[in-house]
Amino acid sequence: MKDGRRPASASVFSHPGQLSSDQRHLRKEPCMIPLVYDQINRWGKDDDFFLALLKKADVEHVADLGCGTGRLTTHFAEAGYRLTAIDPHEEAIEYARSKDRSILWIVGDSSQLQPNHFDAVVMTANVAQVFLTDCSWQRVVSDAYAALKPGGHFMFDARNPTAKAWEQWEKDLTPDIATDPSSGEPLEIWTEYEGFRGDVYVFYETVKHARTGETLIHQKMELIFRTQEQIHESLALAGFSQIQAYGDWEFRPATEKSNSVVFHGIKSSRSV
Repeated sequence: MKDGRRPASASVFSHPGQLSSDQRHLRKEPCMIPLVYDQINRWGKDDDFFLALLKKADVEHVADLGCGTGRLTTHFAEAGYRLTAIDPHEEAIEYARSKDRSILWIVGDSSQLQPNHFDAVVMTANVAQVFLTDCSWQRVVSDAYAALKPGGHFMFDARNPTAKAWEQWEKDLTPDIATDPSSGEPLEIWTEYEGFRGDVYVFYETVKHARTGETLIHQKMELIFRTQEQIHESLALAGFSQIQAYGDWEFRPATEKSNSVVFHGIKSSRSV
C-alpha cells in the first residue's frame, strides 16, 4: 500500500496454517481492491527509490512478493529485470497478467518461492504491514531468505510508527475518485477508521458509484506498525546481514522522524 493521504489497500499474503481466525478471514478476502487500486496509487517517489535500489544492488532475477495488480512490477520488467510476481489475490493477478504476459505471475504466497533462486526479493507499497502476527511475519522473512541466492538482497518498506501516519489519515474525510473501467462511471472510495485493536490498526474501504451512491465493495483492512528495532531483529534472526534502513525514499539512514523506512538486508555469500 502506498503512502498518500490515507492508507491504500495491499494484499494479504501469508501461511494459512499460521493464521489466527481473523487472518484466515483475510486470507479468503485479501486486503486490496483491484478495481481501483492502480487509479488511486499513482507513480511516486517510493517507486523511483525501489528502481534505484535495485539498480544499485546490480541484480537480474527479482521476486516481487505481494505484487497486487503489478502496478510497479511491470516497471521492474521494463527496466530489464527478470520477474516472478506472487500474490494471493486471484483478481489482482488477472489484472496484472493482462498488462505483461512475459512476467511469471503466481497466485500464492511466499512459501512458493523457489529456494536459492533469486538475486533480490522485494515487497513494496508497505505490504510488510499486513502480516499481523510475529509468527506470520517471521515466516515471510525466512521464506525470502531461503529464496535468495547467496549474496542476494531483500528489500521492503514500512511506515514508521513514531510518525503516527494514522493521525493524518483520520483528518481526511473526503473520498478518493476513480472510474469504473467497464462502464466509465465515476466512483468514490471512502475510508472509515476504527483505530487500533491492540496493536492492529483497523479501517474500512468502500467503493461507491458516485452518481447513484450504490455500494460496490466494502472491505475491512488491518495493518500493524512494527518498530525499526523489531524489524531489524526479525531480519537478523532469519540470517540477514549488512542490514540498512533508509528514511523517506533517500539513501540516508532512517531516524525516528522518518515517515517511511526502506529496509535492505543481504544473505551471506557463504550461505548454501
